[in-house]
Amino acid sequence: MEIEISDKKTNPFFKRTEVHFTIKHENQGTPNQAIIRNELAEALNVKKETIIIDTIDSSYGLQHTKGYAKVYTSRKDAENIEQKHILKRNKGSESKSKKKEEKEETAETSGETSSEEPTLEKEATEEASEEPTEEKKEES
Repeated sequence: MEIEISDKKTNPFFKRTEVHFTIKHENQGTPNQAIIRNELAEALNVKKETIIIDTIDSSYGLQHTKGYAKVYTSRKDAENIEQKHILKRNKGSESKSKKKEEKEETAETSGETSSEEPTLEKEATEEASEEPTEEKKEES
């Protein structure tokens, strides 16, 4: 995979650099955002946390992808300017793993474990299913 930066423009008003790039990926599929972010970070000598990928466009049958990214001076600047759904999309798997860890920590602090929850749900469904059968017995 080879990345080529076709246009690079500094935007001091938003404290960012706007980058148009082309990725050539011979005999491979379209790379995901995490890989693209890592390659851009290496090419531009910046931290990958400051890169927000806006668009990635690949065409059927072609082995190159065009894209547009914004490189902010800090992650805080990006969070102040970018929309929430764009930030969420660019966090990717990092945010998912953090959410799982937070859920596990809250479950441990409250004394509940994930194995207890399904048994409670099963008991509730069993009680709900028993009630109609008892009523049917009383009716007959």
